[in-house]
Amino acid sequence: MQLHFRESGQGRPLVILHGLFGTLDNWQTLARRWAELYRVISVDLRNHGRSQHTPEHSYELMSEDVRELLTERQLGPDATVLGHSMGGKVAMRLALDHPETLARLVVLDIAPGFSDMRHQDAILAGLNAVDFTSLQNRQEADEALARYIPQPSVRQFLLKNLYRREDNSFAWRQNLAALTANMPAIGAEIDAAQPFLKPALFLRGGKSDYIGPEDKLYSIPTLFPNSVVETIPDVGHWLHAEAPDTVFDLVNRFIG
Repeated sequence: MQLHFRESGQGRPLVILHGLFGTLDNWQTLARRWAELYRVISVDLRNHGRSQHTPEHSYELMSEDVRELLTERQLGPDATVLGHSMGGKVAMRLALDHPETLARLVVLDIAPGFSDMRHQDAILAGLNAVDFTSLQNRQEADEALARYIPQPSVRQFLLKNLYRREDNSFAWRQNLAALTANMPAIGAEIDAAQPFLKPALFLRGGKSDYIGPEDKLYSIPTLFPNSVVETIPDVGHWLHAEAPDTVFDLVNRFIG
């Protein structure tokens, strides 16, 4: 699969993988800062952004997509792969299956464990409720989402996927049908027969429950024995948006 990506900067490679319903544009502010230090490759994962849409959506497929991109761009074995939420699970899958393709792993606010993904039900209902046959503007799309999603910040994040096609009609950039159908696969547990022995950094939001105490004690060190879990206080799941300076500094310190 040919993934859409954006590359900037020089030096040691840093590959950035966004989360569910996101795009590489969600990371452009930090990517620009990191590009002063590293060779930054921001990626649209399959069924997201401007990358290819397919009916299939799994961590095995997404990690293979990223592995192919690493090989194609000749990023070498010194790459840092950073992923948030769903992108963090993609990064974990890649590290466990192909440890030779990267030097270190950074995961933002996600654990390897299973999730039933029920917390996404309202978002899926809202996205699927937008009627593109009659939609005239972004305000109407926001009003449709608001019936299911009360948080304005979440709606604004989702509306970044709304765009006008050449015929002036609206559409979502993500493959909503595939994501809806494959939601159980997005919640799947990441496991492996052999651990990833290279350095790994897990960053969690102090107000988020995506990485719990049992993950810090068991699931993360079992699969990533050379890992450290850092908590950023007073932020939630979107820690890179809420505390960008802290994320920037912690990642830089980790890469060394």
